[in-house]
Amino acid sequence: MPDSRLQACLDHLQAEGRLPSIVGGVLLGGDLLWSGAAGEVTGDDPADVQYRIGSITKTLVTAAVLRCRADGLLSLDDPLGRFVPESGYAHASVRSLLAHTSGMQSEPVGSWWERSPGVDVRTLLEVNDGSGAVAGAGEYHHYSNLGFALLGETVARIRGASWWDVVASTILAPLGMTRTTYHPQAPSAQGYSVGHFSGTLTREPHQDTGAMAPAGQAWSTVADLARWGRFLAFGHPEVLDVETIREASHPAAPAPEYGLGVRLVPWHGRFLVGHTGSMPGFVASLFVDPLTGDGSVVLANATTGLDTDGVPALLLGSDDVVAPPPWVPTRAVPDEVADLLGVWFWGNTAFELRWHTDRSGGRLEVHSLALQNREDVFEVRDGRIVGIEGYHRGETLHVVRRDDGSVSHLDCATFVYTKVPYDPGVPIPGGHPTD
Repeated sequence: MPDSRLQACLDHLQAEGRLPSIVGGVLLGGDLLWSGAAGEVTGDDPADVQYRIGSITKTLVTAAVLRCRADGLLSLDDPLGRFVPESGYAHASVRSLLAHTSGMQSEPVGSWWERSPGVDVRTLLEVNDGSGAVAGAGEYHHYSNLGFALLGETVARIRGASWWDVVASTILAPLGMTRTTYHPQAPSAQGYSVGHFSGTLTREPHQDTGAMAPAGQAWSTVADLARWGRFLAFGHPEVLDVETIREASHPAAPAPEYGLGVRLVPWHGRFLVGHTGSMPGFVASLFVDPLTGDGSVVLANATTGLDTDGVPALLLGSDDVVAPPPWVPTRAVPDEVADLLGVWFWGNTAFELRWHTDRSGGRLEVHSLALQNREDVFEVRDGRIVGIEGYHRGETLHVVRRDDGSVSHLDCATFVYTKVPYDPGVPIPGGHPTD
């Protein structure tokens, strides 16, 4: 694994995903072999910058639950009601919550919990009374953030301390994961959402998610998650033995892609073990080979844009990777194209117009939504929008406005783009890009 190839992988992910920043690392035999970064990264050491890890938090909660079992405090077949009797899902077993097979709904009742101030446990239990169930127990795999909130509360009641205090003292401390925390600690990344059409950045709130925190609250670093990856492969004598880790990593029917609190991705005839993560402003991926300890970890500060399942195959693979020019956020969209961004129709066929910025400047890209490819590229030259790639190279994209200044339609060499298909108020001269 030459360093140049691994860096090219991160450069590729940053550019293709339009990620403000990305940090990553590769494990060999359970040790962090390499780490790197692309984009604008806070701090001097990319492996020590905190990002929010989203649902990788669930693997920490899983370890705390399994520690309770190892200490004889619960059985995986115990009903939730033994520990949280007032829950509307009191009949659900601990095992089914870990494996996401309890049949409960995916999200709690109320506003988007990941982006809203968290509620307390009492409120969470009151509004989630069991009526939101989508299936019977064991009927099929249905991922549930709510289920892990209830597992966190189970740990808290068994141990007589907050679920996070239990995780910090019994899981993180023995593993030396000092940079994995409930709230961010500098150096840490700001989370962003990237404007789909403009490429501009919107700051995402870093909410304390309250009672839902066991589903995705934690912050961590590449270096700390490498330690966690080693644990997921080999266990640790002060936390959980390797036999318990193997049990958790076994596919839990009817979900071959999920074990007990861990995700599984196919890898050369077996599975890598770990989890993906997503919170507003952040995406994360951690997977490790339980036989060898080889693995990958990637963290980025954008709400979307990373194929988290595909990261291990890219970083641990051997294919050549050619990185495109780095993507940079848009600071300002040129006036000439500011009100053109969005979805347009050529006849009945939908296209999207997006402004793309890189270090060489900016350009207007026209993507076909039917074919999922890029058809034409334009740039602004002296107030004109001129084609530089594709069928319309050299042609001018004319913006036709109404008397009030609003955009009626776009016209490029008789190709007319309208906001609704075949707009009856706009003459359509014809033309076809294959003529």
